[in-house]
Amino acid sequence: MGGTYYLGIDVGSVSTNFALLDGHLELCEKLCLDTGGQPIAAVIRGLNLLAGRTEEGINVAAAGTTGSGRQLAGLIAGADVIKNEITAHAAAACRFMPGVRTVIEIGGQDSKIILLKDGMVTDFAMNTVCAAGTGSFLDRQAMRLGIPIEQFGGYALRSKSPVRIAGRCAVFAESDMIHKQQTGHANEDIIAGLCRALVRNYLNNLAKGKELCEPILFQGGVAANVGIVAAFEQELQKSVVVPPHHEVMGAYGAALLAGEAVQSAGKTTAFKGMRPISGAVTVQSLECGDCPNRCEVVSISANGEPMGHWGDRCGKWSSNARGGQTANKNG
Repeated sequence: MGGTYYLGIDVGSVSTNFALLDGHLELCEKLCLDTGGQPIAAVIRGLNLLAGRTEEGINVAAAGTTGSGRQLAGLIAGADVIKNEITAHAAAACRFMPGVRTVIEIGGQDSKIILLKDGMVTDFAMNTVCAAGTGSFLDRQAMRLGIPIEQFGGYALRSKSPVRIAGRCAVFAESDMIHKQQTGHANEDIIAGLCRALVRNYLNNLAKGKELCEPILFQGGVAANVGIVAAFEQELQKSVVVPPHHEVMGAYGAALLAGEAVQSAGKTTAFKGMRPISGAVTVQSLECGDCPNRCEVVSISANGEPMGHWGDRCGKWSSNARGGQTANKNG
């Protein structure tokens, strides 16, 4: 694996995803791991696994991070760019389909909608509150029904008479599903109803008042569920395209953005390598009392040595990776 490569890392609450692009910006390696409530361990484990899959000393010319754990991952890996999920998913979508107008993204714990025109984001919305519009909702119901989540979509497509399930709240949806089971409805019809409930929840919460224009891309892990794809197409009466690497599009976008940033700046990467840290990594939080904001500053250390800080509004801590306290006092 000679040549130049770009790495993207997407750290979410459910999964931590990696995308390695070659010099032509084509995906050559991808990896999806369970975050398991330990994002630091997931990032280090993923980098080690990628090191085992690639040649020793592979030239990673740029690295980027995204997702809810992007700051943490950025410090561990040595990211050149740290971008929010909207920016990363939009970049990946535009690379896959330059004329894309709408991006639907549903992950394990949150969901997003992104509207674009001429490659620029014109509007977006995120749901981080209601579980009924996320993948965890389907996982929980699959477990209750005793059906592997991988087979969920197939069951939905076999339905002849989908039941209507209240989808505005995960608690009500679960109660409604149990009631439908007790009244003898077939699993296929219940599952199709659950898929449609999730889609209605998504559209009511995120797409209300928005015009969803084609082409429409569906990204994120839930895009693997053909029942959800069919439900979106039925509700929207429009075609929905699922990219071949839908589950790592956030990481893919982060890698693209990192490559662009390093090339445009004409600088060398800050990437620390596939095995960036050996030893214990600790994370602590403290309250800065230097102003009335009293920001909660997060500090990360490796083997007792500070690596960086974030969470401050003014930049006194985050502007100096290793000297947060000194930077704070010197303004």
